[in-house]
Amino acid sequence: MNRYLAAKKSNKTAEQFEDRPPLTPEEWENRLIAKSFRAVEERIDNGTATAAEYVHFLKAGSVKQREEMEKLREENALLRAKTSAIESENDRAALYREVINALSSYRTETTDDPFDPYVY
Repeated sequence: MNRYLAAKKSNKTAEQFEDRPPLTPEEWENRLIAKSFRAVEERIDNGTATAAEYVHFLKAGSVKQREEMEKLREENALLRAKTSAIESENDRAALYREVINALSSYRTETTDDPFDPYVY
């Protein structure tokens, strides 16, 4: 076991995290992912990793993969901005309705008669 793994396992908070049961499915998944990475790292250090494990990490470290991840981050940021703009527009429409309702209450004269342009 290498120095990094030994230091990581001796960390008290990491042990406490491992000892308590996961509270959510996401926490459970994250724990399993962390264990998998630790196991693969140990196999790479020992020289017993499979070709598929090496290929996975080679692909993850490639420039193309990093650019694709950056593109996904930017697309997510764009989607969040669009969502925010739509919500803002909905808030603005509600505000306009409130203003129109408030201004309509200031009307001094209300009649049921149709408008007659010849009457002053």
